Amino acid sequence: MADDWRMDRIGTALKGENPTVLRRLTSGFAVIGDVQFLPGYSVLLVDDPDVQRLSDLPRSKRLSFLSDMDRLGEAVEHACRRLDPAFRRVNLEILGNKDPFLHAHVWPRFDWEPADVVSAPVWLYPRARWTEEEFRLGPQHDVLRTAIGSELDRLRSTV
Repeated sequence: MADDWRMDRIGTALKGENPTVLRRLTSGFAVIGDVQFLPGYSVLLVDDPDVQRLSDLPRSKRLSFLSDMDRLGEAVEHACRRLDPAFRRVNLEILGNKDPFLHAHVWPRFDWEPADVVSAPVWLYPRARWTEEEFRLGPQHDVLRTAIGSELDRLRSTV
């Protein structure tokens, strides 16, 4: 029952029932990722589950989504830089190969990553990283969640 929200991430976010939501943004929801093998991994979910690709949005909403993606990326960057001196950069991706709704991945990258993947796309990490219990989102990530949320709030006030 606790994982039912995963079947309708956007619908549960709209109802206030998605536990991964960090903040409501202009075009959707900033959520922290289900897995945290790269601490701070976050996703921007569009707020309309019928929108499958960026080009489905009118130009003004596209720009809003891209602006929110930028804001989430900057929030993750600031939070991760503050919490981990080995922080290197943020990678932003809009893929849409698995989930049919528009979403953007925000991946922090670190100097401590294994040499064989540190300069490769995150999708080349071993499949076990995506399912291992130690990397599953949980209370141990509360400080990170708070830091990213605070950065999102700070960045909103600087606009």
